[in-house]
Amino acid sequence: MRVLVTGGAGFIGSHVSEKLLERGDRVLALDSFSDFYDPCVKRQNVKAVYRAHPDGAFALCEADIRDGEALDMAFATFKPDAVVHLAACAGVRPSIERPEEYFDVNLMGTVRLLSAMTAHGVRRLVFASSSSVYGNNEKVPFSEDDPVDCPISPYAATKKAGELTVHTWHHLKGLSCACLRFFTVYGPRQRPDLAITKFADLMLQGKPIPVYGDGTTRRDYTYIDDIVDGVVRALDWTEEPGRYSVFNLGENHTVSLAEMIEALERALGVKAEIHRLPPQPGDVERTWADVSRARAVLGYNPSTPFEKGIEQFVRWLKTQRGI
Repeated sequence: MRVLVTGGAGFIGSHVSEKLLERGDRVLALDSFSDFYDPCVKRQNVKAVYRAHPDGAFALCEADIRDGEALDMAFATFKPDAVVHLAACAGVRPSIERPEEYFDVNLMGTVRLLSAMTAHGVRRLVFASSSSVYGNNEKVPFSEDDPVDCPISPYAATKKAGELTVHTWHHLKGLSCACLRFFTVYGPRQRPDLAITKFADLMLQGKPIPVYGDGTTRRDYTYIDDIVDGVVRALDWTEEPGRYSVFNLGENHTVSLAEMIEALERALGVKAEIHRLPPQPGDVERTWADVSRARAVLGYNPSTPFEKGIEQFVRWLKTQRGI
């Protein structure tokens, strides 16, 4: 199978690309290498994929998903059978500062991608959504059937809008689509702006870590290998024409911010110096995934305990930092 992976040079995208290549698929990674964080980080991800798969099954297209001509060229040249759409402006807090950019990239970029799929007869899509669509949902764990009409950040709103847009193309154009709500993904190659990587780097440097609130917020942290397994299973599920569903991909277990810091301290062998800050607008109080639908329909079975995942992440980080 030939798979176009948007955001293919990023944290999740590079891992998804590797997994698809390992099983014999051909992959075109499309990425804009935006300056949201240092583009060199993503270029290192791409180099790692190339090194592991030097047989020509992997290719890179440097382009923006809002560029209709570039998309048309990529589809015409590569002729994908399916698309895994991971490209987006990421992050809750930056979306509050730059909402126009987030809606432009995350929503209009998705519309242009869907239009390119229609024009080139590609009918299989996996769309990366987010647990942020649940907002401060009081019912836990979060189920795909829960109302998600009250997002509390522009980022969350774009992801919910993306799910609705994908469903519209499913209804009108017959696309077979899986929308995946990711729950706080971590592991090797995690973005440098995300808490686990940021905290670990600061702790290794002996610098204080910024902690917003009292440390009681909770997240369903999901190890990258489990997320990738879910993405690939969802991609295979779209092989049957006309399907559409939303799936939570999480670990079905919550960890407090304070517990996350303690796990990093144990893995790094370093005591964290904490700089307390007020809670941030847009941050949800907790996330917790009900993954029963993904288990039943996709065979998804997250299997990486948080403590083990943190240890594996720290080993990778120390190698990257030459420690």
